[in-house]
Amino acid sequence: MSAVKIGIIIGSTRPGRVGDQVARWVLEQAQQRTDAEFELVDLVDFALPHLDEPLPPAMGQYAQPHTKEWAEKVDSFDGYIFVTPEYNHSTSGALKNALDFVYGEWNNKAAGLVSYGSVGGTRAAEHLRLILGELQVADVRQQVSFSLMTDFENYRTFTPAGYHAGMLAAQLDQLVPWAAALRTVREAGELSQAA
Repeated sequence: MSAVKIGIIIGSTRPGRVGDQVARWVLEQAQQRTDAEFELVDLVDFALPHLDEPLPPAMGQYAQPHTKEWAEKVDSFDGYIFVTPEYNHSTSGALKNALDFVYGEWNNKAAGLVSYGSVGGTRAAEHLRLILGELQVADVRQQVSFSLMTDFENYRTFTPAGYHAGMLAAQLDQLVPWAAALRTVREAGELSQAA
C-alpha cells in the first residue's frame, strides 16, 4: 500500500495573509514524520471563481477546467490539514468556496484543523467542522490554534510558542491513522461498485 498522502491547504488568498507562514510551519513539523507524505496546497494557485459550475458538485460532472484541476488535486489525498483564518466568526470565503466546488473527492477522507485569529481562530474551526461533516470528511478532535496577539510578532511574522509543536504532533497522531482507515473504506466502496 502506498503512503498516506495529506494535503496542507492554505485557506486564505488575501494579499498580505499570514496563513502561508503557518502552513509552511505545519509542513516543516509534519515532514519530520515517516508515516505519511505531506504537500502544501495553496488556493491562490487554483484561482477558483465563485461557483461557476452549471450542475451541483454532488453530481460529479464538472465542466470547467479549473474545477477539474481542483477535483484532481483534492482527490489525490487521503486526508487534509486545513489552515484557516477566522473572518467574522467563520472560515474564509475562499476556503468555503473551494470546499463547495467539488463533493465526491472529499468523501471518506480525514482532516485536521489549524486555525489562527484574534481568539485563535477557534470559531472558524468550529464552523469548518460543520461544513466538513456535510462533505463526509471525518475531522479529528485535536486542534491547533494560534493567536495573532501571542504567536505573531506585530500581527505579521509567525513566531509560534514551542508547545504548539506537541499539539500538532498529537493531531497528526490522530489524523494519519484515520486517513489510512478511511482509504480502506473508499477502496471497499470502489470494489462494491465494480462488482
